[in-house]
Amino acid sequence: MSNDSSKLQANKVHIPEELANAPNGPALIQLIERTGYNLIQENGQRKYGGPPPGWEGHHPPRGCEVFVGKIPRDVYEDELVPVFETAGRIYEMRLMMDFDGKNRGYAFVMYTQKYEAKRAVKELNNYEIRPGRLLGVCCSVDNCRLFIGGIPKMKKREEILEEISKVTEGVLDVIVYASAADKMKNRGFAFVEYESHRAAAMARRKLMPGRIQLWGHQIAVDWAEPEIDVDEDVMETVKILYVRNLMIETTEDAIKKMFGQFNPGCVERVKKIRDYAFVHFTSREDAVHAMQNLNGIELEGSCLEVTLAKPVDKEQYTRYQKAAKGGGTTTEVTQQPNYVYSCDPYTLAYYGYPYNALIGPNREYFVKG
Repeated sequence: MSNDSSKLQANKVHIPEELANAPNGPALIQLIERTGYNLIQENGQRKYGGPPPGWEGHHPPRGCEVFVGKIPRDVYEDELVPVFETAGRIYEMRLMMDFDGKNRGYAFVMYTQKYEAKRAVKELNNYEIRPGRLLGVCCSVDNCRLFIGGIPKMKKREEILEEISKVTEGVLDVIVYASAADKMKNRGFAFVEYESHRAAAMARRKLMPGRIQLWGHQIAVDWAEPEIDVDEDVMETVKILYVRNLMIETTEDAIKKMFGQFNPGCVERVKKIRDYAFVHFTSREDAVHAMQNLNGIELEGSCLEVTLAKPVDKEQYTRYQKAAKGGGTTTEVTQQPNYVYSCDPYTLAYYGYPYNALIGPNREYFVKG
């Protein structure tokens, strides 16, 4: 038995036969010998760790994973791990693999702590892994939400929820946007929230065009525009409300009057776009008080939905898009404010994001809208 094999047995690291026979097998074996991590290939991906050796405790929480795009197809864990472990302790790395033995150009790296993932995004985005080849690194989104278009506009939320629940499993919620011109109609699309990413992926596969119809209609389905996580400490500072489901005719003055009724002068300004608005307050306390008292209240015949605006900055959003789509270019935006409610594409348009940043069939529906 070779010395290398003896060391690996002592570390209790499993060496799959296909790994030992891989073109870069010696380098990979040397890596797991150094770290003690397991490296296993399954279901089109190669998993390093998950958990790491000696791990005791729970699975890392949401927010600990980063997405790594634009990986050269002949770069593997023996090159990637040394780079990404500089940001923190790796819990798991999943490198997507092709049948020919090369990688598919992207991977997911999960750290043990959120701050380590943030450090990786900050320090390793645009890292030059090979001469002229820059990695794209951004926070990973565990997307559990699907976009479904082609829904009859007279269908109510409850009817859509019932129909989707009949044909897919794990449905938690359905988000429906009322038509800006006629609140009795929907806009022809909905967002469906599932209990897990796996449930959403299974539903997406089942609902692909040509496989199933809803109410006798062909539908369009894709992943919803991802909602980017916002730090809790950042959310604690927000003093802007996002108000949805307004009437087209409702004016900014009417909104300002309604939201300023609890403390005269507390509303700095209102920006209304189509049938939603942002209400800027002088203090967070006034914003929260107004939200608690006005969510679900009618204004000029329409029931309002009021939430805190989610501040996702342009750099974070475009970093996600560029990494996820392999480095596509986006239009430069000047004087970009930080207030973006990332699930509402009209909001993205208002703040200067180009429509081409939207994914799949979503874009066509939003442009038409």
